[in-house]
Amino acid sequence: MAGREIPAEVPKIVWNGTQRRFETEDKKAYLEYVERETEEYGGNGRDKGKGKVVMELLHTFVPSSKRGLGLASHLCVAAFTHAKSRSLTIIPTCTYISDTFLPRNPSWNSLVYSEDIKASSSM
Repeated sequence: MAGREIPAEVPKIVWNGTQRRFETEDKKAYLEYVERETEEYGGNGRDKGKGKVVMELLHTFVPSSKRGLGLASHLCVAAFTHAKSRSLTIIPTCTYISDTFLPRNPSWNSLVYSEDIKASSSM
């Protein structure tokens, strides 16, 4: 991969729960998310609080000065690791995650929220 810089060490990614972001220490590259509850187990919507909490990954941003260093991928790994450690599933709304990160890293597909779960639990 000529022309691309390879970082000497893995960048430190910080979870900023207050701003709902995973970010580099300098806060210039980040991945924004929201946690929300599905109606997966709530059925008709009357049983509030019984849905499954999912993490929706909304937007990944890396400034042009830092592109090509793999930061977006490191941000995604941090978010997926966070979700896995909390037994959350992920909705990959961000196109970088759905179109680039997941196809390159299929081992994380097991954490992606599936509507099939909803269909099978509403019988």
